[in-house]
Amino acid sequence: MHVVITGANRGIGQALDHRFRDLGHEVTGTARAEDEFLRLDVTSADSQAAMAHALDAKPVDLLICNAGVYLDKSQNLADGFPPQMWADSFAANVTGVFLTVQTLLPNLQLSEAPKIAIISSQMGSDTRAPGGSYIYRASKAAALNLGRNLATDLKKIGIAVGIYHPGWVKTDMGGDAADITVTDSAHGLADRCLALSLDTTGCFETWDGRQHPY
Repeated sequence: MHVVITGANRGIGQALDHRFRDLGHEVTGTARAEDEFLRLDVTSADSQAAMAHALDAKPVDLLICNAGVYLDKSQNLADGFPPQMWADSFAANVTGVFLTVQTLLPNLQLSEAPKIAIISSQMGSDTRAPGGSYIYRASKAAALNLGRNLATDLKKIGIAVGIYHPGWVKTDMGGDAADITVTDSAHGLADRCLALSLDTTGCFETWDGRQHPY
């Protein structure tokens, strides 16, 4: 199986990269900085086109849209959350997901059982509204909605789409007070991706296999 993972240079993306390699799968990890990864800025049409060229005619069996940002973590309602922060966050967390799916659609169609996993968050669920993190919550809600609608359209051409909450993870984004390690999250998410099928397309699940309300 050929797996493409966006944002694979750190955090959950890096742990997913390691997990799928350990399971014996071929992995193409992407990152904004080249290093050992395929360079991809998910917000850039030119960068997306360069990735498409690099993967030309190569089947993609599983696309994991993991790249994202949490720019408003320390903002306050009185004078924070500037417009550019909204634009940058949605560019990465929503538009970037769509552009990556759109770009790799031909590669996914070359697979016998293609799948797309979108890493959203329970912070985007309509059932949770504890306040704060307005931009991140709104962007993850949009990513969840995007995933559900993609699932409807792509089911017609045999592509399954799952949306996942990775847990509260000990990363730069999640902080030291988080509940689980990146290894725990990655192992659970890998299991969810492998179990995803057209029968479960459109699902919103937690890293450990529980269905999450939209």
